[in-house]
Amino acid sequence: MTEESTFWDHLDELRACIIKAIAVTIVFAVIAFCFKTQLFDIVLAPRSSDFVTYRLLKVGDFKVNLMNIGLTEQFMVHMKTAAYAGLLIASPYIIYVFFHFVSPALYENERRYSLVGISSGYLMFLMGTVLNYYLIFPLTVRFLGTYQVSPDVSNMLTLQSYIDTLIMMSLVMGIVFEIPVVSWMLARMGLLHEKTMRTYWRHALVVILVISAIITPTTDAFTLFIVALPIWLLYEISIFIVWKTEKK
Repeated sequence: MTEESTFWDHLDELRACIIKAIAVTIVFAVIAFCFKTQLFDIVLAPRSSDFVTYRLLKVGDFKVNLMNIGLTEQFMVHMKTAAYAGLLIASPYIIYVFFHFVSPALYENERRYSLVGISSGYLMFLMGTVLNYYLIFPLTVRFLGTYQVSPDVSNMLTLQSYIDTLIMMSLVMGIVFEIPVVSWMLARMGLLHEKTMRTYWRHALVVILVISAIITPTTDAFTLFIVALPIWLLYEISIFIVWKTEKK
């Protein structure tokens, strides 16, 4: 874009970026859809005691059986899972396209800080998603999938419920892992201070425990601790980041 570009030129550029992002996402979603066996081998792995997390924690043998109750449910779940996988795979390109669209309007220092913030935010989101897949979601499946109020009441979990929970928890943990990046941005704007974070650490701990309890609604204190610990570490890392930012 040049300095003489009109509003409509910018709008055409934005439309082109959106079309590119959608096209690439669809391509990767179609590829993921075609590799159905490999895709669901990954997605359904946490429902069995053969999963790596259960082996490391020495969890006893178990298997959560899933069922389908709708005529089109399995196909729609397949499409939804492939779409989410396609979006996740295409996300680096999507970020690049939109940053390339916005960057000409930024000053050099703004461009540099924006690139750092976007890259860090993306990596932290991936870390949250990976942690959820390998630790938080398996512990949740193990507890809720085998929980019974009575031996006379057996669990009949649907595939739809399993996939929706996995996607929802992945998004939540990805957002939670943005705490250091958001803290850095607020510190850069002078809206957050290291002293404030240290003063209200008890309040932050309560909030973290509440969030952990919502993410993994179990009565197991060990599971709650496993979930709360990385979030608390993120808070401590955020304090350090804010302190370093204030020093600069």
